[in-house]
Formats: sequence, C-alpha cells, structure tokens
Amino acid sequence: MENKYPEGSIVYAKINPSLKLAVRRYIKRIYYCTNLEHPQEKELVYFEHELV
Repeated sequence: MENKYPEGSIVYAKINPSLKLAVRRYIKRIYYCTNLEHPQEKELVYFEHELV
C-alpha cells in the first residue's frame, strides 16, 4: 500500500473539515499531522480514509 499524502501535504479531517492539517510523518499506514493554526499543540493521528 502506498502513501497517498506525502509529508508536507495540507489535508483536512473528514470529521472536522475546517481544521487545516499538515502531514508531518507517515508510518505503518498512520498519518501524524500538525494543526497549522496551533502547531505547538499535540499531534493528531489519522488513518488515510479519515483524511481529504
């Protein structure tokens, strides 16, 4: 399975489309994302099917 969103991509979560995220890392089918409005906050973790 290939990584759909490369590191550095801007994505949105399906459950909160107003939240702008940057993909920081992709490991074992899990995306680790940073909230662009509040980068100091804890990272958010998503599976591919949860992102657009």
